[in-house]
Amino acid sequence: MRKRILYTAFFTLLLCASAWGVARVVVGEQEEEPEEFDLKEVIFTHLGDEYSWELPGGAEIHLPVIVRDREGAWHCFSSKYLDEGAEHEGFYLAREGDRARKVVGRDPAGNEYRPLDFSITKNVVAIGIGALLTAWVAFSLAHYYKRARFKAPRKGVGFIESLVEMVYKEVIVEVLEKDARRFGPYLLTLFFFVLISNLLGMVVVFPGGANVTGNISVTLVLALCTFVVVNVSGTKHYWRETFWPDVPLLLKFPIPLMPIIEIFSVFTKPVALMIRLFANMLGGHLIALVLVSLIFLLGTLGSAVMGGTVVISILFSLFMNVLHLLIAFIQAYVFMMLSTIFIRLARE
Repeated sequence: MRKRILYTAFFTLLLCASAWGVARVVVGEQEEEPEEFDLKEVIFTHLGDEYSWELPGGAEIHLPVIVRDREGAWHCFSSKYLDEGAEHEGFYLAREGDRARKVVGRDPAGNEYRPLDFSITKNVVAIGIGALLTAWVAFSLAHYYKRARFKAPRKGVGFIESLVEMVYKEVIVEVLEKDARRFGPYLLTLFFFVLISNLLGMVVVFPGGANVTGNISVTLVLALCTFVVVNVSGTKHYWRETFWPDVPLLLKFPIPLMPIIEIFSVFTKPVALMIRLFANMLGGHLIALVLVSLIFLLGTLGSAVMGGTVVISILFSLFMNVLHLLIAFIQAYVFMMLSTIFIRLARE
């Protein structure tokens, strides 16, 4: 009973912090531009990547900018030198277009160009934090069993073990059977990394708030990892069925209709993984921001309308955060489950 109360309190605090953080983000934007509220600017600012990390109270963590110009020279400096449209060593943040909020430079002819950018951005730091937390989850459970031997875990370790048991025994073992021990570490790492990244993205304050799994570049890399594992571990039967499937000859020769479809499906599987995770997590962040933004969009209609909108928006935001918390777990589970199924299909 005590454990349930603690878990309930934890997730309640997570939801409240998420709702407060979203509201604080939007309020801060309104404080900076009191005469006009730009919804598009708010959404793209807080869903995109940044070269700094905003902390509660207005403080910022300035991250290193590492770029290579067209002459081949490398530049490394703090992102604080690019605040408020400033220019440093010939580089500045673009204000509009497809390069908006990205580091750009000017060549001797005055043309704007995008340098080779290896900067440590907010998403990069968030990925590192997610990886460290994933490693901590794995090693804490392993350390507990090494120390306590056969004693049943409790509290946080017990909660982690229940997740491992559910994912490993009910999905990985059931689907992969004899190959479960071989691919289990990769699939469990994938599940916990996606889950932790999803949960951190719901909390706006540091170390959360980075839109990692809502960034298509990150989900692309995760999908490519599964793509490599699936195709490297594929059996001869898998490749034979890909290039010469067991169908009537007319479907393979003289027009290789089925081989083309099978080869195309090899690449559509990781694309489906990438789009599914990206779209669901980005959509959850978008809805939360739009609901809170309604307060300011309808505030011009009068104080009475704004007062009613505040109550409705906050209630809907809390509801969406509950739903988004469920989606954060489901998407990690589905990503891992589909990866498991794709590996099984390649191993049959």
